[in-house]
Amino acid sequence: MTVDTTTYPPDQTALLIIDPYNDFLSEGGKLWPQAKEVAEGVDLLDHMRTMLAVARDQGFRVFIVPHHQTEPGDYLSWDHLSPTQQRVVKGQTFAKGSWGAQWHPDFQPREDELIIHQHWSSSGFANTDLDLMLKQHHIRKVVIIGMKSNTCVDTTARFGQELGFHVTLIRDAIGSFSWDEMKATFEVNAPQYAHAILATDEFVKAVGTQPHAFETGE
Repeated sequence: MTVDTTTYPPDQTALLIIDPYNDFLSEGGKLWPQAKEVAEGVDLLDHMRTMLAVARDQGFRVFIVPHHQTEPGDYLSWDHLSPTQQRVVKGQTFAKGSWGAQWHPDFQPREDELIIHQHWSSSGFANTDLDLMLKQHHIRKVVIIGMKSNTCVDTTARFGQELGFHVTLIRDAIGSFSWDEMKATFEVNAPQYAHAILATDEFVKAVGTQPHAFETGE
């Protein structure tokens, strides 16, 4: 896929941070043992920090796109549960009120950054207000980071492209549970729908800026 370094107008571009929960991204999180190898291999957290710093520096809108926070009675009356939903129920990942369902401390949203309604499955668009909020803020281009490549990232990005948004994936600011999952996303699936697949340094170059030094809790 040819790298698309199309400009990203600040008033038309949003950074979507998908599922920045402690359970995914923090030592001690329920899913961190599965995510750790890839996360450390691509320097996931550092690249996510850089992307957030760049977005704020450029004046992009920042949206947190969170998975549903589970409670013990969730899904009990549902007709159809995906394997992923079954694992979430069994493990009570992102459990409401728990530390694991809090934002990783480096990705705490600021007051003017929007938290989208929680998605029940993989898509950040399906049954949420993400499409509405993007359109209300005149967003045409979405830049996606977070967790995880072959489920919520892939599904949200596909849905966004179907809705007419220009979609950019930042491949080293997106994690997963295995290198095979990363390969399936970035070598097989995403080249069929994404308008750009960039590394963090490529994106920084594309927008013509250098991020300020990131400070935890800034």
